[in-house]
Amino acid sequence: MHPALIEVLARHGTDRSDLIPILQDAQAAIGYLPTDVMADVARHLNVPEAAVKGVASFYAQFYFEPQGRHRVRVCRGTACHVRGSGQIRRLLESKLKVKEGQTTPDLLFTYETVACVGCCALSPVMMVDDKYFGRLTPEQADAVIDDYIRQARAEEPHGTTALGG
Repeated sequence: MHPALIEVLARHGTDRSDLIPILQDAQAAIGYLPTDVMADVARHLNVPEAAVKGVASFYAQFYFEPQGRHRVRVCRGTACHVRGSGQIRRLLESKLKVKEGQTTPDLLFTYETVACVGCCALSPVMMVDDKYFGRLTPEQADAVIDDYIRQARAEEPHGTTALGG
């Protein structure tokens, strides 16, 4: 059993109503929900593995693959689309060498698009983690990502990342 899951399960009961909080806490501790973790949760709650996987797959908040340290989201809502978010999305896919929903090999970025971030007056909008970047041009989006890459390089012992180190 994953060491972080042992701590999570110790904080929760064994009632089926504990399933979502357990999954949330397990993902927060581990970063995603691997199959073996969901199996351990099922055993803890004495429910079928399929029930745990069914609940986890129903909610968009749960991930089954390792996620990047930074989550990059680009709005594809109408206002953002009309004002150029498509160019920003294409730039990011090219720069990060991933498609929507994928994570860079170095686990630095997970790239997603979202229907709307609710900042239409700032369109086009990109978010990195919980920080909003509005009225973006592709060049500005490129510079934002470069800043995060530089920061990651500075934190690395050898100063390299898979994105051009």
